[in-house]
Amino acid sequence: MRALFVLTPTESKRLIGKAVAKMEEVKKAFKKSNIMIGHGSTSVYVLEEILGKEKLLELMNPTTYLSGIIVRGTLCSTLGKEKPPIVLLRKGVITPPPETMSEMLRDFGADSVVIKGASAIDPEGNAGVLVSHPEGGTIGWSIGTIWARGIHLITPVGLEKLVPSIKRSISLCGQYTLDYVQGKKVGMIPLMNAKIVTEIEAMKILTGVDAYHVASGGVSGSEGSVALVAEGSKEVVNKTIKLVESIKGETPLNFRKGICEICVHASPAQPKDYDASVFPKFCQFQGKKEKELPPYLRNR
Repeated sequence: MRALFVLTPTESKRLIGKAVAKMEEVKKAFKKSNIMIGHGSTSVYVLEEILGKEKLLELMNPTTYLSGIIVRGTLCSTLGKEKPPIVLLRKGVITPPPETMSEMLRDFGADSVVIKGASAIDPEGNAGVLVSHPEGGTIGWSIGTIWARGIHLITPVGLEKLVPSIKRSISLCGQYTLDYVQGKKVGMIPLMNAKIVTEIEAMKILTGVDAYHVASGGVSGSEGSVALVAEGSKEVVNKTIKLVESIKGETPLNFRKGICEICVHASPAQPKDYDASVFPKFCQFQGKKEKELPPYLRNR
C-alpha cells in the first residue's frame, strides 16, 4: 500500500518530537541516566512529548526555548534574559543545570543522551548547526565531550532544512569571513556521528513504514512543507495515515526575535561572568533603536 503525505514545518516538528520521545536510547536514559535537550524550535516539541504538555508549561513558556533563529528573513536570536535554562533530566527528574557545560555533562556517559537540533541536513545524513556565538555556544562547548565519551547525540531536524552538502556549507561559513550578512554573522559546526531523526526516520520509528521525500515547498502558510510517499503493508500505512491525520493542523508557536538595541552574545552554556563585549560587532542591526530598523524587523 502507498500513501502520499504533506507536512508543514510545524507538523513535521510534532511528528519528529513524538518519534524522539519513543526512541529506545531516550526511554532508557530517561529511566536510568541523563538527558540534556538543547534550545531550538524542534526541541520544544521533543520536550512536550517527553515531559507532557502540562509539565512543560509549569517549567517554562515554550515559545522562549530557542537561541538562534531565522525570523523576518534574517539570522537572529531570542532575547537572552527571556530564555529558560537548558533542560537537564537526571533519571527523569528535571534538575537545575550547573553554570558551565563541563559541569552539566560531568555525569554523562555511554547511556546518556544529548538532543540538539540542526540548521541543515544533507542527502548523506550529515547535519550542521549555525552558530553566532564566537565560541560555538551550546554545541561548541559540548561536542568535544560528546565525541570523547561516546554520548548518544540525537539530532531532530526537518527535511525543510535539506542542503546539497554540509561539508561545503561549513567551508563557506565563518563569522569572521563574511563581509555582509542579513542578520547575525555565523559559522557552522558539523554534528558528526549524530543519530538524525527527520520525518522519514520519525515515521519508521512510530509506525514501521518506509517513507521517501518526493517534493517540497508551499504558499500561504505552507512554506517549507515536505511531501513524502510512504510504502508498506496495509496495516502500517493505515497506522501512518492515522498518525499523520492526528497532527494535521498543528498550530505554529509564536516565537519572538530579540531586541536589536540591547542584543549581545548570549548562550545558556556560557559562565555567568562571561564577557562577550571583547568580540567584534556580530550583526548589522546590533545596537540599533526600533525606529532605525528596516520595517520588516520592527515590532517583535
